[in-house]
Amino acid sequence: MEKATVMDEQAIRRALTRIAHEILEKNKGIENCVLVGIKTRGIYLAKRLAERIKQIEGQDIPVGDLDITLYRDDLSVKTENSDPEVKGSDIPVDITNKIVILVDDVLFTGRTVRAAMDAVMDIGRPSHIQMAALVDRGHRELPIRADYIGKNIPSASSERIVVALQEVDAMDRVTIHE
Repeated sequence: MEKATVMDEQAIRRALTRIAHEILEKNKGIENCVLVGIKTRGIYLAKRLAERIKQIEGQDIPVGDLDITLYRDDLSVKTENSDPEVKGSDIPVDITNKIVILVDDVLFTGRTVRAAMDAVMDIGRPSHIQMAALVDRGHRELPIRADYIGKNIPSASSERIVVALQEVDAMDRVTIHE
């Protein structure tokens, strides 16, 4: 059951614009940077960040997508009755010695990010891995933090944070559900 809307379309747009500026500032531009969206919603957020960065810097930043299905440590729990659906990763540039900025919708336990880092390391050896999340809801199980956060949303473990994006859900908003 939906409890509250915590970000609307404008709030999401503002958060992504701020994250784009923070990425540019921290990395002194985008030279040697690659945005890598974690499937599914992280891909659309990475593409939106790339658009914002191009508007600000006038330069394109490579954008890739990452499927972490086979890297998840809960795979046996989630797939007892079916085989996992692997969609494949597509990173258009060599990430060796690059700054890889992982992009996801919600940072929760840290397990998705750990799986994404394992997947990235199997593809190449970046000089740095950074993390951008639209929402950080806390409850970390691993010592992982985001470098760029759209909004911190403290929540109970029993609650769900649902990110809806235009590209997938026909609307932009972030809600808390009980």
